[in-house]
Amino acid sequence: MPAQRLQPDRLHQRKLNGRPLYSQVVIAEGKKLVFVAGTLSRNKEGNIIGVGDMRAQIMQVTENIRIALEAAGATFNDLVDATTYVTDIDEFFKYPEERSAIFQALPTSTTVEVRRLSRPEFMVEIKVVALLDS
Repeated sequence: MPAQRLQPDRLHQRKLNGRPLYSQVVIAEGKKLVFVAGTLSRNKEGNIIGVGDMRAQIMQVTENIRIALEAAGATFNDLVDATTYVTDIDEFFKYPEERSAIFQALPTSTTVEVRRLSRPEFMVEIKVVALLDS
């Protein structure tokens, strides 16, 4: 079975000429692997939540990841991998409780400080992979 691509209707979808630019969620068969695209602090309408506030952005990213995982039938407990990109790693690590909400299943995790994300207002972006039983 080919990979299943989902665009949860509760998440903002960036589009070009009416077509999504990427899949929010991809499900691959075998044991199901769920790939969630790099997730930013946008609400469904596309507004950036928490400009200048790392904690608020982490909380919005966490909620967006939860919505994406839920659309695929997964939870934070199913995560097997996470990659986090931040513009200020010292500021990011001030919020371990917020961060731990995402990583309940203790997935592999990489956090990288970058010069900038896709818009200068973004401070954190997280992509995850979850594993589901078929």
